[in-house]
Amino acid sequence: MPTWNFSRKPIVLAVAALSTATAAMAQSIPASSIEGSRLWFIEFAGKPVADGANPADVQAEQAAFRAAAAAANVSYTERRSFNSLFNGLAVSISPADRAKLAGVTGVKALHPIETIQAPTPEQAAGSAIELSRALALSGADIAQNSLGLTGAGVKVGIIDTGIDIDHPAFGGSGVNGTTPFPSARVIAGYDFVGNAYNADSSSASYNPIPSPDSNPDDCQGHGSHVAGIVGGNGGGIKGVAPGVSFGAYRVFGCEGSTESDIILAALERALADGMQVINQSLGAGRQWPQYPTAQASSRLAKKGVVMVASIGNNGPGGSSPDALFAAGAPGVGESVIGVASFDNAQTSFTVNATPYGYGPATAAPLPPTSGSMPMSRTGAANQPTLPTTAPDGCVALPAGSLTGTAVLIRRGSCGFYDKALNAQNAGAAAVIIYNNQAGAINPTVAPVAPATTPITIPVVAITADQGAALHNAIGAAPTTLTWTNNAVGYPYGTGGLISGFSSFGLAADLSFKPDIGAPGGGIFSSYPLEKGGATTLSGTSMSSPHVAGATALILQALPNAALGRESVVVGRNAPPMINMLTRLQNTAKPKPWSGSPALGLLDYSFRQGAGMVDIVAAVKAQQFALPSKFSTGESDAGPTVQKLTLRNDAAVPVTYTLGHVPSLAAGPNTQTGASYNISGTFNAPATVSFSSPTVVVPAKGVATVTVTVTANTALVNRGLYGGYITFTPQTDGAPIQVAYAGFKGDYQSTQVLTPTTNGFPWLAKFLPATNNYGNRPSGETYTMVGADIPYVVYHLDHLSRTMKMEAFDATTLASRGTFGEDQYLSRNSTPGGAFVNGWDGKTSQGVLPNGSYIVKMSVLKALGDAANPAHWETWTSSTVTIARP
Repeated sequence: MPTWNFSRKPIVLAVAALSTATAAMAQSIPASSIEGSRLWFIEFAGKPVADGANPADVQAEQAAFRAAAAAANVSYTERRSFNSLFNGLAVSISPADRAKLAGVTGVKALHPIETIQAPTPEQAAGSAIELSRALALSGADIAQNSLGLTGAGVKVGIIDTGIDIDHPAFGGSGVNGTTPFPSARVIAGYDFVGNAYNADSSSASYNPIPSPDSNPDDCQGHGSHVAGIVGGNGGGIKGVAPGVSFGAYRVFGCEGSTESDIILAALERALADGMQVINQSLGAGRQWPQYPTAQASSRLAKKGVVMVASIGNNGPGGSSPDALFAAGAPGVGESVIGVASFDNAQTSFTVNATPYGYGPATAAPLPPTSGSMPMSRTGAANQPTLPTTAPDGCVALPAGSLTGTAVLIRRGSCGFYDKALNAQNAGAAAVIIYNNQAGAINPTVAPVAPATTPITIPVVAITADQGAALHNAIGAAPTTLTWTNNAVGYPYGTGGLISGFSSFGLAADLSFKPDIGAPGGGIFSSYPLEKGGATTLSGTSMSSPHVAGATALILQALPNAALGRESVVVGRNAPPMINMLTRLQNTAKPKPWSGSPALGLLDYSFRQGAGMVDIVAAVKAQQFALPSKFSTGESDAGPTVQKLTLRNDAAVPVTYTLGHVPSLAAGPNTQTGASYNISGTFNAPATVSFSSPTVVVPAKGVATVTVTVTANTALVNRGLYGGYITFTPQTDGAPIQVAYAGFKGDYQSTQVLTPTTNGFPWLAKFLPATNNYGNRPSGETYTMVGADIPYVVYHLDHLSRTMKMEAFDATTLASRGTFGEDQYLSRNSTPGGAFVNGWDGKTSQGVLPNGSYIVKMSVLKALGDAANPAHWETWTSSTVTIARP
């Protein structure tokens, strides 16, 4: 959804630059399909209080805007005002009145108030062993048992669906309890919304009116699950930091969605309550670091609060698949620790003595942990010795043909539910679905309307390589599957590898995101007692609290680690300060590519960040490399030269050998059906050279090295690449690393106004009878009364820096001023998606008289130079005739 800023200065354009575009055919798009909002953040020019502004000055600036808006007859409803972490208002405003803001001074930018979906379970149940497996992957078990760390004394804020205060994991009194709030463990918090609140306009329970109260109890479940991972301690749950105290900031009702201005209000409340760590397992995808929740979170970080946020579940194996640049806010914030997800160690079955780690499907019964059954395959008739191709299992199968077997079915062509139901109707006792592409999948087999028949047999998912091995085994001889309760990781499953749903970076400004990863695929944790008390969920929502808990353990051991003030050396010659992110990234462990781990290549740095968090290494670290990450930017600018500073807090010098380990590269985004996907995966390492092959870092001192990174010329243009600069000690000390990533080619070569199957952009008219925006390829006459105004319906294929809307006289082509200037635009979430922008006949030159006009849209590409015409894309409309009555 676009963000809006309006300029009073008219844009003068040469007549020769104008041309009129006409769509090939009339079309329409339902209003429900438009990605948009009537709710906006207004950002003012002045600084917020967190950046040093006087509160009275911020309030005066906001009061001046209200007066100016009233004088300009701008009609809006103010929802909230912010002054601490963000200087602005949250308002509801019509598209027509939004345009009037062009005449109001003091407005720096407008940002859409995004609707944030409450994450839903990826899996339905599990066992406590799953959480202990995850703690082992991150080193939390050793930090607890060998280092004696619990997070005691650290306050962690959870901005989510609340926390079940009666749950024993949080010191509550049990299912029939009435634990008072605040409690011994949930010491602060607030309910911003109430039970009935739901911002999802497509939901039958839509209710966008908050009813806040003082008790942030959880009736949805997600927040209790997240809090249990951070620091649950009781009721069969033991989290990463079981001694922390919680602040619970409830921003979701019992079901549905919330809005980002409510999240911003929760951030300001958490600051006031003195939270030391804040976890946000939520976000708005495909956003810039300038989005208000990202800005606010970064400001909190700069004040010493450790800010941790999920990076998003829009990976190609997720339920809403997306490609590069899908990372969400607040995780993309400059000083926010954006967290990717790795799969937990998996429960396995065995075939021919080989274990196969699997992920259970949502809405199907969990598999047993013992017992055997014969295997079958539905693709055997098509390809007896090779993995089958789609459409495997997509048509009804003969009754009884699969009786009592665990049937192997390949993903593709129809839904997971259809495949599982066809197998179930044919008598199958279980379904094994294997991927048709690299990586893991997290299927759901809930009935899809109008179907109502539930899946009553276990359904599990495995990788493409596992599926190929099983397919061939079944074809070679009678094959038996045996269920176990054994846990496995790579090479017997996806445990310890990046989760299929985890989103790709980079951020829109090419900054390095995500920052780090943690276990998030298949995590058992606390759930509201009314919903069973515990369950297994998957998502970056689960990996983020692992990192939040990790930082609490580190803060207990090193109370000043948030801002790096634990150095024993002070004064003029003190080494550079480090922060929590430095510790985490320097000591993280990059993992192999989930698509084919046996190749020995590292997964994309711009998807796994610095790698799997290593809590023990982060606590014990005495040597650091700064910055702990960097972006090489655009390779068209030439090689990147990066200075790295090495800091040694130990009492002995350390000699390092410098090295480079590349990660895989990815081709640019492409349209695949209804989704975006990367166009390819490449082993195209950058060339890296060093100012010296070794470096000696003196005791209690620093040293510097220079690294030069040159993109691989063989990599396809507009691809992303990355890797890790390594520092390996020759004797004493621990290895450390610096992560990097960059863009191959000219970033501004990325097309934004890419034509889609819908032929956007359109000049459109709203059609109330059908609730559609109808394409008007030959122009139209508008009364400018109510909704009878022209609309531009457009598609953005990439995040963009600026969008301007201008009007020109249709006869003379003279500029008649601007009526909108957008800043920091998101891109559409799907190849066929669209945004819409209305024009009420007013521009920066005032109210235009009746007559004929042409609308021009100009888009400045991400990181583009506004003075360079090549960095702009433009579209001009057919004639718009204004005929007011």
